[in-house]
Amino acid sequence: MNLPNKLTILRVIMVPVFLVFLMVPDIPAGNWIALAVFIIASVTDLFDGKIARKYNLVTDFGKFMDPLADKLLVCSAMIALIELDKIPAWVVIVIIAREFIISGFRLVASDNGVVIAASWWGKIKTTVTMIMIGFLVADLDVDFINVLEQILIYASLVLTVVSLIDYIWKNKSVLSLSK
Repeated sequence: MNLPNKLTILRVIMVPVFLVFLMVPDIPAGNWIALAVFIIASVTDLFDGKIARKYNLVTDFGKFMDPLADKLLVCSAMIALIELDKIPAWVVIVIIAREFIISGFRLVASDNGVVIAASWWGKIKTTVTMIMIGFLVADLDVDFINVLEQILIYASLVLTVVSLIDYIWKNKSVLSLSK
């Protein structure tokens, strides 16, 4: 197993660790440990793809598991943050729905031999969403930070919708490929 795939598996393993530190109230500084785990997991996402492309280590396993690991990390975090009353459920539903739609779209494209790369809108959305999650997990409870958290939540929501529209518009020909 190559290094990028090991990093992907590590990210999957880090999800329940992150959730325990975030959700178990009796752990001292649990949210800070959860934040550290989330940041490390997010950084592995950045590096596994770069390493795989740079050293020609792209595998079918990686193509399948990398996006799945990303979705597990981000969706688990946002669902946990609903439970902690840090983010509205409807916002999380919209963000997760976009992930399902894009995954389905990619599946149809893949079945027809078409590879759809991530767009800049999607990358910006992911970055803003990761930053938003980081702030919400840190739970600083400072007026300015609370406002910033709300801005990040709605920026993530807007970017989610914009990136979905952009993705479908640029790849609308895939819809005519489905059997």
